[in-house]
Amino acid sequence: MRFPIPRKSRRRHRRPRLTRRGRLVLITGVLALVAAGTLVPLLLMREPAPPPREEPRHLLIPEGWRSTQVYEAVDKALGVPPGTTRATAASPGLGLPAAARGNPEGFLFPATYPVVDATTPRGLLRYMVTTAGERFGTSRVTQGAQRSSLSLYETVTIASIVQAEADTAEDMGKVARVIHNRLASGMPLQMDSTLNYALGRSTLDTSHADTRIDSPYNTYVGTGLPPTPIGNPGEQAVHAAIDPPPGDWLYFVTVRPGDTRFTDDYAEQQRNVEEFNAHRRSATP
Repeated sequence: MRFPIPRKSRRRHRRPRLTRRGRLVLITGVLALVAAGTLVPLLLMREPAPPPREEPRHLLIPEGWRSTQVYEAVDKALGVPPGTTRATAASPGLGLPAAARGNPEGFLFPATYPVVDATTPRGLLRYMVTTAGERFGTSRVTQGAQRSSLSLYETVTIASIVQAEADTAEDMGKVARVIHNRLASGMPLQMDSTLNYALGRSTLDTSHADTRIDSPYNTYVGTGLPPTPIGNPGEQAVHAAIDPPPGDWLYFVTVRPGDTRFTDDYAEQQRNVEEFNAHRRSATP
């Protein structure tokens, strides 16, 4: 019997088959590579995150402060050497009205101002002057000044005296009326606040010698308004200056806090002054 001669055996190399789990792993890996390739360019194209926003500090300028007080407060708030803001105020470019002749007194508007690390004395002073221009340049103020035949600068000067002299907000209008009445009659204003400004102080004690000093701010001697405002008034004082209530008052004195007396009679004024002096003596320890 013939037996078939066995052919030479051939090995077949089968390709390995992936299991279902293997296919999932492979697909996931491919997708991850594709996503990574897309994400990297997007990350490179994205702008860097902005730095955290700086929280501003706040600088309060009270009503009636003189420019010297404002300068000191700005120096301290900005952490600059003393005198820096005063020197800056003496240079041009703050946007002051021409009548101010470069003197910011009266136009450093009292308010609360934001301060950040980049704030400069010049920028802050300009902000105050701009704010004053906005608040004092309204039609109500300009028309009120015109009715009294006053310039805006003269109106701000009156308002600065009102701010310094009035004991309460309710007294501002009457103080303004006294000033208007005295100006109209040619009487000296005789305001202690202008003397204090000339002497660089703030006090209720005015001596006879004080009233004789040689200064354009000595309203006991000269008539008319002082040459500049004596502080930085707020809106209420300005509104009192342009629209004071009617009255014949020529004199006033604050006998005690909350008790300011107005009169057009000199003898009555003298009695009120005596009561003021007696009250001060009794309050002195």
